Amino acid sequence: MAMDVIDYRIEGHEMQFVEVDLDPGEAMVGEAGSLMYMEDGVSLETIFGDGSSSGGGGRAGGLFGKLVGAGKRLLTGESLFTTVYTNQSRQIRTLAFAAPYPGKILAMDLGKLGGQLICQRDGFLCAARGVSLGIAFQQKLGVGFFGGEGFIMQKLEGDGLAFVHAGGTVMRRDLQPGELLRVDTGCLVALAGGARFDIEYVGKIKTALFGGEGLFFAVVQGPGTVWLQSLPFSRLASRIFAAAPQTGGGGREQGGMLGLGALGGGLSGVFGGDSDE
Repeated sequence: MAMDVIDYRIEGHEMQFVEVDLDPGEAMVGEAGSLMYMEDGVSLETIFGDGSSSGGGGRAGGLFGKLVGAGKRLLTGESLFTTVYTNQSRQIRTLAFAAPYPGKILAMDLGKLGGQLICQRDGFLCAARGVSLGIAFQQKLGVGFFGGEGFIMQKLEGDGLAFVHAGGTVMRRDLQPGELLRVDTGCLVALAGGARFDIEYVGKIKTALFGGEGLFFAVVQGPGTVWLQSLPFSRLASRIFAAAPQTGGGGREQGGMLGLGALGGGLSGVFGGDSDE
């Protein structure tokens, strides 16, 4: 299926969004819930899978192709459905997709990355119509079962533009042949250019249990390119959860208010007694 060539602009700093200009007949595929706005003349259709198997007329088309596409998305933890946004007007129309949490939106030109990008399972935001969304099978089952966050990876294939979201600040590293990098599993955003990845046990029981870094590292080996994020969403969520009141219903704040009330009542009684004397 031919890829749509699109124009785009990434706006914002900490909370970014990407604006896309669609020529008549062009379309974008977006993750559920990622749309920010769209101009009049853009239609949306929720489809089964990623839509890359439709319209090709080959063996991947039809119901079987849709089931395969949907099954791949289900394995990566995503919704069975995606949304296709098509410009059905006779002039250029604009729509925008917003990042789900603070970080950066990365524009990935798959045509310049060898036609394939492997990214974390919740990193995909949107792509030009024709980009295929699948899963990156691993030769070692341990990668999928024990790799933790980021190791049921998505595979984006095609030669069009895809947009990936990462948390915090993003670092790009171009790895030389044989160069090896150990990364926290949640900090691995994407890799391309033939870079290989695996998991590695941290090595010591005490380090694994009390080091705070988890049981495994992601091991990335060149040649290829890797993108890392400084703030995985799971890390942000765990810190928020740890700081939140654990009793529910505003336990700490409620207790504080009750404590002040009791203190106020006691002080009132003291001063009241003084005034009567």
